Amino acid sequence: MNFNFSEQKNKILVNAVRLKDLFKRMVDIYSPSGKEKEITAFVYNYLKRYALPARRQKVDMDRENVIVFPGGQISLLFMGHLDTITAPDIEEFRFHESYPDLIRGLGTADMKGGCAAMIEAYITLWENGYIDLPIALALVVGEEENGDGSEKLLEEWHAPEAVVGEPTGLNPCFSHYGYIEVQLTTQGTQKHASLARTEDSAVESMLHLLLALVDHLRVKRSDVVYNIRDLSSSQPGFVVPESCQAWVDLHLPPKSPVGEIAVELEEVVEQIQEQRPETDSEIKTTTLHSGYELPLRGELYENLMSIYNNMDLPLEFHAFPSHSDANFLFQEGIRPVILGPGDLEKAHGSEESINFNQVIRASQIYCELMLQAGQKK
Repeated sequence: MNFNFSEQKNKILVNAVRLKDLFKRMVDIYSPSGKEKEITAFVYNYLKRYALPARRQKVDMDRENVIVFPGGQISLLFMGHLDTITAPDIEEFRFHESYPDLIRGLGTADMKGGCAAMIEAYITLWENGYIDLPIALALVVGEEENGDGSEKLLEEWHAPEAVVGEPTGLNPCFSHYGYIEVQLTTQGTQKHASLARTEDSAVESMLHLLLALVDHLRVKRSDVVYNIRDLSSSQPGFVVPESCQAWVDLHLPPKSPVGEIAVELEEVVEQIQEQRPETDSEIKTTTLHSGYELPLRGELYENLMSIYNNMDLPLEFHAFPSHSDANFLFQEGIRPVILGPGDLEKAHGSEESINFNQVIRASQIYCELMLQAGQKK
């Protein structure tokens, strides 16, 4: 559905041309996690060009968040992350309009489209004289790795509610999946490859361990989505590796008993250790975040109902199925709603893309949410 400007005569409209130019420039800056310096500098200078009260927040020696806030008490926080995954093809990460309205490029869906939409919404209201809205905009780093940008943000900033611009296809998510990340390690005996024995092979023990975990999840926790990644052994060459390591991500529906599931995984590892005593098997939980479900009521909910009705947009509520910075916000007592342009299915792939009309609609929705939150100041 194309956004119909003619039906919005009495509304404050975002500048779609400026938004597209900003979006292109952001996508054309390569900003994988840990290397966000160029894009944060660009965004900070861009905001300053429009006289917005932007400030930098140092995350580590070379990295920083960019925050916009005119002062006073925050009633609503808008948040997005500027980092992306590493480019599958470093020659093909840039902005490309393959045909009208479809934009390809690294980070278009996750989530430079959402960030650009939030920036344009804030600038639009600022230009129209709304310079004291109790709205903060936080553009953070590190979301695709360890969330250090959001953790640093929360050391200094708080708000009762937040809108996080992850790709949801513009379907507001008042509920969010939980997340567990575990590191698995098996130890064996290093020796010449011709002397390999299955009982003391770290790699074979890891295979047994992974299969046991998968069987447990399929039988006992079929609603959990798991991903096995970063599987590696200690030595290359013509030897039996003495150790093997793997990482497993688990995404759990909002009401899942996260702690109970983490204990179940540990029990599976203990069983494998008993079955294969020649090798040491170990599990370490590196990240554990509970999911959440916010009630479909309150001021933010009512504002969304009104905005979507006025824009003649379909309104469906979903659970966000991935880990995000919203998990950190919720743990700090902030009520985060996930709402952004783009589809999660398009993210993190070599053909990542987004429909630009959806970016425009997102920016208009953000603009209306900011304005309504300010009017209730």
